Amino acid sequence: MYQQPATLYPYPSQYAAAAAAAAAAQQQQPLLANQYPVHPDVKFRRLPFYDILADLLKPSSLVPQTNQRMQEGTFYFHLTPQQATDIASSRDIRPGVKNDYIKQVQMRFCLLETTCEQEDYFPPNVIVKVNNKLCPLPNPIPTNKPGVEPKRPPRPVNITQMVKLSPTVANTISVSWATDYTRGYAISVSLVHKLTSSDLLQRLKNKGMKHADHTRALIKEKLSDDGDCEIATTSLRVSLTCPLGKMRMTTPCRSATCSHLQCFDASLYLQMNERKPTWNCPVCDKPSLYDNLVIDGARRDLYREDAIGYVQLKREGTKWIVKCRVTPDHKVKATPYHCTLVCDESEEKIETDISKMC
Repeated sequence: MYQQPATLYPYPSQYAAAAAAAAAAQQQQPLLANQYPVHPDVKFRRLPFYDILADLLKPSSLVPQTNQRMQEGTFYFHLTPQQATDIASSRDIRPGVKNDYIKQVQMRFCLLETTCEQEDYFPPNVIVKVNNKLCPLPNPIPTNKPGVEPKRPPRPVNITQMVKLSPTVANTISVSWATDYTRGYAISVSLVHKLTSSDLLQRLKNKGMKHADHTRALIKEKLSDDGDCEIATTSLRVSLTCPLGKMRMTTPCRSATCSHLQCFDASLYLQMNERKPTWNCPVCDKPSLYDNLVIDGARRDLYREDAIGYVQLKREGTKWIVKCRVTPDHKVKATPYHCTLVCDESEEKIETDISKMC
């Protein structure tokens, strides 16, 4: 007589409970390794102070391997004979200068996101060892929010000092981090050439100046009558003192993405970001990336005139009134005075070389 085998779950309620438990357990497990691409199409945001010479380790996913919260991963990279020689011979041994390499091995972390360029982003509770040596990372920024883990500043990590400068030996990077079920992370290692603020300033000058017509058009736009706006701008005042160093500007620049006329000194701005990269405009505090910086050609000669302290632009009817405050030489006992220039709008131009009228 045929006997039907006993089922694992003889009652529907038992089957439903087992299925729910399995689904809950699966939600608590990390994503499977095959759901992470080995080399995702991640693009790191370019860092102005570093030129990338070679990719030593292409962006690689940090793949969870277990159900534990803390995960571990190991990555390897090699140097070519030429790369090892270039790094070793690039050590800066000048007196009074920090003993560092100009050509560096740079490690970066970011979110596993391919829709746009990614900024540096460290995984939570990350610990890195390079060739079994603990790698120093940027100190976490303290937070007053309860339950929020402090984050590390978004910066690259220079691991040159811990790298084996030999083409015959593999370099090992061991990473441990806390799993975040809502996002993934990637790591990359590159050979870079470190630049200085002077290098970036020279590149900015080589790029050329913003044509004077652009500044004139911007001035006219700000002082033009707008019938749809109840409040009209009738006067603009531009200081020739850098808002960063409170000193006279030598290379006036501003970001092409900013709408204001006020400039800041390019050299001071680059030096500030060399020490602590923020890339925010000192005038409006909006992002002012290096690639968007332009030298103001319309006022370059004006900033060279030591006597002028500020410039004021005012519109009266069809006339442009340009005023500047002139400060006499400190050796001469005299009070500051003002000069005025009137330009007719029909001329389709605004005089920018105000130093000639003084």
